[in-house]
Amino acid sequence: MTYSLPHTSALNQKLKESDALVVLCFCAAWCDACKEYQPKFSALADRHANACFVWIDIEDYPELLGDEDVENFPTIAIVQDQAVRFMGTMLPHIEHLERLMTALSSPGKAQVTHLPKNLLAMLKAAV
Repeated sequence: MTYSLPHTSALNQKLKESDALVVLCFCAAWCDACKEYQPKFSALADRHANACFVWIDIEDYPELLGDEDVENFPTIAIVQDQAVRFMGTMLPHIEHLERLMTALSSPGKAQVTHLPKNLLAMLKAAV
């Protein structure tokens, strides 16, 4: 597995080591689109070792959404420099996410969301 799961020591270590771009994929185990997207997300993580990729099943970790609603899958959040740069549903085509990551590679304003303000701290919390 090339991406991390919430509340694991591997994720905690990766987040401590760098201020990398953090790419979160909110999904659900019962979602067929998510099942097809997961290996592509993993392959993208392989190609971007400098970023931190996190796969979050919203039924296992609902607290990581805060007051944000997920209406469709996959829903992606990209966090850079402690700020949410993107939050939204994407078509399940991994090349769209890769293009978005490229577009966000330069500094910019944060996107307004209802995700918990301490989301990265919550992700760092080991089991």
